Amino acid sequence: MSHVICTAALVILIFTMQSYYLHVVDNIWVEMVERELKEIADYVSDTLANLYFLANSTKGDVNLTKTLNLPSDVRDSTYIVKIENNTEGFAQSIHAYLKGRSGVDATSWLLPGLKIDEEKTFEIESGGKTVVAGCHRENAITYVWIRQV
Repeated sequence: MSHVICTAALVILIFTMQSYYLHVVDNIWVEMVERELKEIADYVSDTLANLYFLANSTKGDVNLTKTLNLPSDVRDSTYIVKIENNTEGFAQSIHAYLKGRSGVDATSWLLPGLKIDEEKTFEIESGGKTVVAGCHRENAITYVWIRQV
């Protein structure tokens, strides 16, 4: 009888350890992906801030664009980069998240006072396409956007 109990305990221990191991590996994968998404969000946010500062250092209306060097995927997963806005149309942050797994995400804040250009795209999906960030000023209002070309 004791052999049966020991064998059953050993089998349960093996399955429990395997389940725990898979949970730990998944947590490490999520942490690595969130770090990469944070780098992407910070890069887009910094680029838009630089374009904003450059636009404000000139007089009159101006239109600036810059090609972004974004990875085609993050850990073999497609990701989305979006400019988040409030109800008044002001851009607040850059939100990067995995497509189909929106709980794996990262956010980087933008400078206050930027508006989203509703006529241009403010959300992109990864996939190897060229991504362009832009900033333009019209009538003392500065607009930002990102799009795929």
